[in-house]
Amino acid sequence: MTNAPEAPVTPVEAFEPPYYVAVFTTVRTQDQSEYGETNARMEDLVKDVPGYLGMDHAQTPGGLGITVGYFRDADALAEWRSNAEHRAAQKRGRDQWYRSYTLHVAKVERSHGFTRVEAPQGPTAS
Repeated sequence: MTNAPEAPVTPVEAFEPPYYVAVFTTVRTQDQSEYGETNARMEDLVKDVPGYLGMDHAQTPGGLGITVGYFRDADALAEWRSNAEHRAAQKRGRDQWYRSYTLHVAKVERSHGFTRVEAPQGPTAS
């Protein structure tokens, strides 16, 4: 058990459109050997792609994983898609880690966000 505070959960910000999203949904197999290391490497590697904007992840209790990657333009997305290490990880995913997956790529034409401003927490009066 750790006493370190958890980082706040925040979604990737809304960007000025147009931009692109790649929505990757997965159901994994039982064999997840080296998945965590490869996933961490892919997250580090994609950050080097000019035009990469960020990534959101979610996992349902039933096992559906969702990753959304945000890219400034189609060229940035194409560069990520064609990266040799990423291609090798995709092959390993099909061979070992994923029972099924889908990939949806879309051009975002509208985007906005909201963040609640919380009142500062101070000592309570007695």
